[in-house]
Amino acid sequence: MPHILQPSSESDRFKLTLNSDGRAHPVENTLAVTTLVCGVVALVAALVMSSHVIASWVGTFGFGTGFYSQYVSATTAQRSLNIIGLVASFVGLALGIARGGYLP
Repeated sequence: MPHILQPSSESDRFKLTLNSDGRAHPVENTLAVTTLVCGVVALVAALVMSSHVIASWVGTFGFGTGFYSQYVSATTAQRSLNIIGLVASFVGLALGIARGGYLP
């Protein structure tokens, strides 16, 4: 079974896709990427002391979006992005609340 471990052609070697089942999932992909972006923004904003409002609101939005995205996800790659985004959103949200919360 060594042929299973090797890519079938040169073009398949570095193929990055969220649609590992071969079907298009534009809504699910958009939700997964949105969750990841919100998580990164919330986490970075939480590290800056004066941007706790941004971290709190974006973290809340990313957390809610991530839960819904996890519910409707269709592939393992989407679920992986969702979990990374959810954790980052939660940490950003928690640090944002700890440093001042939702209001300036």
